[in-house]
Amino acid sequence: MTTQHQIVDSSLTLGQNQIGSCDSDSSASEKEKRKSQDGSQKLLNGCVPLSHQVAGHKYGVDKVGILQHPDGTVLKQLQPPPRGPRELQFYSMVYDEHCCDPVLLDLQMYLPKYYGTWTPADAPNDLYLKLDDVTRKFNKPCIMDVKIGQKSYDPYALKEKKDQQIKKYPLMEEIGFLVLGMRIYQVNTDSYETHDQHYGRGLIKETIKDGLTKFFFNGNSIRKDAIAAGIQKVQKILQWFESQSQFHFYASSLLFVYEGLPQQTAQTKRKGSLADVSAAPKGCPTDGDVLEYNNNVCLIGSMENGRTMASLGQSLSNMYALHKKGCSKGHHNDAPLEIETSEQDNSLWKCTTPPNGNDNKPQLEKESHHMPAVMQRTNEVEVRMIDFAHVFPSNTKDEGYVYGLKNLLSVLQQILNPN
Repeated sequence: MTTQHQIVDSSLTLGQNQIGSCDSDSSASEKEKRKSQDGSQKLLNGCVPLSHQVAGHKYGVDKVGILQHPDGTVLKQLQPPPRGPRELQFYSMVYDEHCCDPVLLDLQMYLPKYYGTWTPADAPNDLYLKLDDVTRKFNKPCIMDVKIGQKSYDPYALKEKKDQQIKKYPLMEEIGFLVLGMRIYQVNTDSYETHDQHYGRGLIKETIKDGLTKFFFNGNSIRKDAIAAGIQKVQKILQWFESQSQFHFYASSLLFVYEGLPQQTAQTKRKGSLADVSAAPKGCPTDGDVLEYNNNVCLIGSMENGRTMASLGQSLSNMYALHKKGCSKGHHNDAPLEIETSEQDNSLWKCTTPPNGNDNKPQLEKESHHMPAVMQRTNEVEVRMIDFAHVFPSNTKDEGYVYGLKNLLSVLQQILNPN
């Protein structure tokens, strides 16, 4: 179903170049490369790989990946069952238009906005979650992905999976979080410094503070304003976890984003042409226009090549069947749960209080309330929860996630106010 993709974006070259032993072989290789690239671009329906992705599955490298839609939203390809359907079910439940559970409604403030599912017209078995790009409003977004919790495997993981995750980062239980990647704008060189998961796994208890400090160092100084704003937002997420006992989160992350440009420069750019891009998700220009935003080239074209499906109006079992049909065999053994036979799962996941027609709008405006006056740039910092393939119903507090949040806050406080 899928072909090898060879795509070049602003930050990464994907694919393989075959070098022949003579000029004719080299020429043939280049032709095959261009043919594959053209086919890939056609298959993507105008979407492009997310260039500012710092962690997770990457399109063209892994079997699944993240794209950016022409309207500016992010497309996260559904993982093989049961992980993908489980994440789809979680987003659908949280953003259900009939949801009236205050725990879920409050949770919306800390997640990317969910717009349902999307599938390319010429690849009906490929299913994507359509999400808000939380980096969209930033000119030079500095991004960090931090996995939270004492365990990066869920209770149903096989022993091999548990051993694999523990071996990757033995200090997860003690530290409670793991830096998966970061991308920091350097004002002195007008370039980005990047670090991947190997950098994070190399951090130990004695170096974790310096490791996190790097994310807030812009080449000239440490951005303490971003640290302070980030602390406030993490504290709000901690408050949510302290007050809920419905879910346990495993292998889930916090996505940190702050504006890398100096404040005056960023405000000037925001008032300029880039400000017009903020309205793109409601509709996009035609005629094949090209917009470049936060270092990702976004191809603006007709929406006819792809379609957005309202997942909330379609049964999860049908979606699961659609996805399962397109999945290769052999990916169903990483957890013993089967979403398609989820009679007990559905009863656990459903909102237990009667629907009251509650409006399903994200309550993001609450984030800016009750902020101290000294935090004048809080709106230039985002902290959102992402990655929900391993979220399970529970009736106890998620102590592992709470432990990780508290440890993360402690380290951030030490960076902000060193002794």
